[in-house]
Amino acid sequence: MTNDSSLSNTVVLITKEGMGTADGSLQRKLLDTYLRLLIENNSLPAVICFYTEGVKLVAEGSAFLERLSQIEKKGIRLIICSTCLEFFDLSDKVQVGIVGGMADILDAQIKANKVITL
Repeated sequence: MTNDSSLSNTVVLITKEGMGTADGSLQRKLLDTYLRLLIENNSLPAVICFYTEGVKLVAEGSAFLERLSQIEKKGIRLIICSTCLEFFDLSDKVQVGIVGGMADILDAQIKANKVITL
């Protein structure tokens, strides 16, 4: 499926287990709604990068795996920071996306017209 949205040359950075700085349950609810709306509106970015605590979202047991799998199936690259996975001892628990390094994340940012940090 072609991604013709205005976000098609955008990189989204997910650095936490949710959105904002509120209570954790609110942060997760907001991120879940954001990802659901991206899918429903077919407003998908070119790449979503996960680093620092954001890598927990792609690991076994995450409540976001179904949404992220739906996004990945639409051809969106999900890049996960290998250093962060190692730090949180999650290297063998990745369920979606591709494990890369900071060079991969930087490359995605350089090629993007816009970078959004959640």
